[in-house]
Amino acid sequence: MKKENHNINLKNSNLKVTPQRMAVLEALNNLKNHPTTENIKEYVVKNHPNIAVGTIYKTLETFVEKGLVKKVKTEKDVMRYDAIIENHHHLYCEDSERIEDFFDDELNNMLEIYFKKKKIPNFKVKDIKLQIIGTFKGNKS
Repeated sequence: MKKENHNINLKNSNLKVTPQRMAVLEALNNLKNHPTTENIKEYVVKNHPNIAVGTIYKTLETFVEKGLVKKVKTEKDVMRYDAIIENHHHLYCEDSERIEDFFDDELNNMLEIYFKKKKIPNFKVKDIKLQIIGTFKGNKS
């Protein structure tokens, strides 16, 4: 995501464009494979040492609240962040803990139709995210 897009996303979410927020967005953009809070913190501290660690954590939580970033929990209960907000699912490798995005409109439509027909009592489906667990052949981390 380009810097201009970061500005637009922040403004559309009624957030001021600050150096701290831009640094966290930069980290999310440059770190691949759904970084952990620790990965993001290390990146920001290394590249922007004047930003307080507490600010990084607060910024991540604000981004989650505003829908700019989503949390992804792994099988080992590690919280990771996903800056791609378009509808998609995840392939999770239990050997390497690698997470890959999985886009499939046919699957999305099938799930949507299934849950519309199913009508779970006293429950309204807002979103469906699958985490498909397995191992990647060759297991490149």
